[in-house]
Amino acid sequence: MSEKKVQVNFTNEFKGELVAPNGNAKIGSAEGTIAPYDMLFGGLASCLYATFLEIAQKKRIGFDAAHFEVSGEKREEVPTTLKWVNVKVTIKNAEKEKGLVKSMELASQYCSIYQTISKVAEMSWDIKFE
Repeated sequence: MSEKKVQVNFTNEFKGELVAPNGNAKIGSAEGTIAPYDMLFGGLASCLYATFLEIAQKKRIGFDAAHFEVSGEKREEVPTTLKWVNVKVTIKNAEKEKGLVKSMELASQYCSIYQTISKVAEMSWDIKFE
């Protein structure tokens, strides 16, 4: 098992900083900071893309760029876990569209953050090509 560790330091307000092995991020609700669900959605997109990229590279399928847009809705009842999450993916200049769709199917199965969130929310993704 691979242990992961970050530090988060806060003031006596909702102002803080995430300190990770490869970088830092300011946390909060003010301009220039990242809120908790922003980090969660960013983590989901990052994990899903890293998994997708590894699969596409193994299949030797090229493309120029990928854009991810993650949206979701929180439940109103406490705890306000996510009700649903959708990931919209746009791939630019894909060599083999069918191969990349299959790569995204596999990525959603193997991405640990996608699978973790799926325990409380209905997960879906869409992919389009430009």
